[in-house]
Amino acid sequence: NVTFKVVEKGETNEVTSRRDDSTHYVSDTVVGDKTGAVVIPVWDDTIDKLETGTTYELKNAHTGLFQGNLRLKFNQESELVDIDEEIEDVNLDNNVSEVVHNRRRETRW
Repeated sequence: NVTFKVVEKGETNEVTSRRDDSTHYVSDTVVGDKTGAVVIPVWDDTIDKLETGTTYELKNAHTGLFQGNLRLKFNQESELVDIDEEIEDVNLDNNVSEVVHNRRRETRW
């Protein structure tokens, strides 16, 4: 579980699923707290639910890499909850999504 403030909603892009050719929308949104910031890809109907400047709790969140950059993610088991607690300051100087991770798969013989 993680609590964060929405700092900036990115541009909404249309993408087509390779699995079934369905159309979806995604917005890379910057969120954070006093310790740092991270990008969270927000999909479809959830894009309109998040408001810039508002604090939320994301239950059952997880992380992953996209093109070498860390992302905070959620799925069907995750729950986005409005909370009354306000995060005042976000440490944008520590945006962990700006670090490139060169993770390679090891070959096992």
